[in-house]
Amino acid sequence: MDLDLNPYFKKYEALVATADAVFERVKQAHADCVKCGERCADCCFALFDLTLIEALYIHHKFKEKFKGSAKVELVEKANRADRQVYKIKRKAFKALQEGKNEGEILAEMAFERVRCPLLNEKDLCDLYENRPLTCRFYGIPTAIGGAGHTCGKSGFKEGEPYPTVNLDTINNQLQQISAELLRDIKSKNIKLADLLVPLSSSMVMDFNEVFLGVAEEPEKDAPPKRRSRKRR
Repeated sequence: MDLDLNPYFKKYEALVATADAVFERVKQAHADCVKCGERCADCCFALFDLTLIEALYIHHKFKEKFKGSAKVELVEKANRADRQVYKIKRKAFKALQEGKNEGEILAEMAFERVRCPLLNEKDLCDLYENRPLTCRFYGIPTAIGGAGHTCGKSGFKEGEPYPTVNLDTINNQLQQISAELLRDIKSKNIKLADLLVPLSSSMVMDFNEVFLGVAEEPEKDAPPKRRSRKRR
């Protein structure tokens, strides 16, 4: 991909720096509640999606860091995780079509467990320095759609007031960066700003110019015409 995405990556990295600072402030203020530590991989089984800018960033860092057999192995793990996520989402969509309450469906999906393809055999993240924002906030109180969430291993108690990260605000900022990127590159697919994909998909997707809406799909060569044989 020849597009220069660095200006948008820098905006994303600014959000990352803010996220890390927020986490540290909450951790210092509530050290007895934040239980995150090395090889604590509870968050590495959570089901969540990435916006376009974050998917592009993770994809870029993944390709930058991994080559050869290591990359092939991780791509295979990503494909397996992708298939699991697809089955879970297909089941949820079917339940929605059958009239099940959306809130109940989302609550059930929150309990689904899919091992992140970047979680290695030592229970460490293979792309830790570039992990998504969701991973960086895990372990401190967050809220999305008005509902609060805390890590089950943390010491935060339900009903007590704590500093809480509004993930809706974070996602809006990520979508804004995505929209700016698409506007600036004059993409024909502006709806990509609303794109949400699993981390596993971001590792294996082809984010080329055609996907981003700045190039046309190349025309396929027409198959050669078969000459009809004349009967003698």
